[in-house]
Amino acid sequence: MKPTELDRLDQSLVQALMIDGRAPFSRLAEVLDVSDQTVVRRYRRMRTTGLLRVVGLPLGPRVGLLESWLRVQCAPDAALAVAGALARRPDIAWVQLASGGTEIHCMTKARSRRERDVLLLDKLPSTRRVTGISAHTILRTFMGGPEAWFGLDVLGPDQVAALARPVGEPRPRERYALDEAELALLGVLGQDGRAGYPELARASGLSESTARRRLDRLRELGAVYFDVETVPGVLGYEAEATLMITAAPARLAEVGAALATHPEVPFAAAVTGSANLLAVVVCRDTDALYTYLTERIGAVEGVQQVEVIPTLRNIKRAGMLVEGGRLVDPPPAP
Repeated sequence: MKPTELDRLDQSLVQALMIDGRAPFSRLAEVLDVSDQTVVRRYRRMRTTGLLRVVGLPLGPRVGLLESWLRVQCAPDAALAVAGALARRPDIAWVQLASGGTEIHCMTKARSRRERDVLLLDKLPSTRRVTGISAHTILRTFMGGPEAWFGLDVLGPDQVAALARPVGEPRPRERYALDEAELALLGVLGQDGRAGYPELARASGLSESTARRRLDRLRELGAVYFDVETVPGVLGYEAEATLMITAAPARLAEVGAALATHPEVPFAAAVTGSANLLAVVVCRDTDALYTYLTERIGAVEGVQQVEVIPTLRNIKRAGMLVEGGRLVDPPPAP
């Protein structure tokens, strides 16, 4: 097993940011029992070297984004080029190369049905060397998004409790319409979730105090969440796979809830299609993946069938490109 590139303090900082991506450095230092300067230095090193990125993202169902997971089959000599083209699209947040290098997995976040249909019905079918497409609508997310992944477990319970944001009033279920200023805020936060309020104010045309209040309100309403993105190998996870799981319909919610308790699963959702659950799994190595499949998944009541699709290469993660195992900014949109 390849050792992690991050020591225990680095990992503690990563987990702390997973709990609250915008916690002040002084608060992080207090919880981790180190100096402010140490936290700032560690964070800046990890960010500038592409090991970590905090991002602020809209919660798709809450703000009206249409989220779909696509499986795109390509001729072997075209898969990388097609994956690269998909990664350059701003409406596609995740791109992976899988299944022997002939299949691309990607997550789309379209702002309208027309935008989604243009991609599925016009753009992809007319792309040279694409041989097949299947689209799976995300119906319900069990793990991922605002639900922090707990596979990284280096903080103590008291440290976790100290960083957890207080639970507010129940969030309204109706869709929230982002205005132009809020879209501008998200444009900045999607590249740097810890961007300062002066930068957010300049991008949105708001005053700093208004930008702060607006962002606080978006978080309270559950329209925006903060995530920490890394490449799994950075944390020592060398085996990554996508599982397409078929569960008995009456047990779908139960199986999805069970997946959400597995530390190996950073993302799990109910989807449309012949398999009704999608799970992304990260394990230390292939032996650990085998153990997970036989002992964890095998013990979940209601699972009828599992397709395991190994990930060969990450091309794009949470809107950022992956090059040489590092996160880099995408080129500016044309």
